[in-house]
Amino acid sequence: MYDDDTESVRTFTLQEARSLMPRLRKLLARVSKEREALLDMRVEIDLAREKASEGGGGSPFGPTYITHLIAFSEAIQEIEYVGVHVKDLRTGLVDFPYDRDGRIVYLCWKPDEDEIGWWHETDAGFAGRQMLTDEFE
Repeated sequence: MYDDDTESVRTFTLQEARSLMPRLRKLLARVSKEREALLDMRVEIDLAREKASEGGGGSPFGPTYITHLIAFSEAIQEIEYVGVHVKDLRTGLVDFPYDRDGRIVYLCWKPDEDEIGWWHETDAGFAGRQMLTDEFE
């Protein structure tokens, strides 16, 4: 978790966060697609893991699983590299650190929302979301 030292974290203006939405939609769609592929192979990979602990061989799905795992990881890393925090892989929920009067809060968005219209305290999470007001413009 970040402290209130705004020097230690990249912050976004509302305009900067909004400008990233098209790129994030694509990346989060990739995260979702790769996550689903990984979940679809979970049973086979779990069986291979059990066999491996008993001295058995792997799975024919191993290389495909690794390919999806790498693509999944790369998409998340690309999102986090720009300073956006991935909060929920299933819904694509992300937070943008925002400097509100010298303290960090999060602008909160998920791809099924047309705009970034919510924010919350760093310790409040999704349940503590509040609607953005004019002061964020």
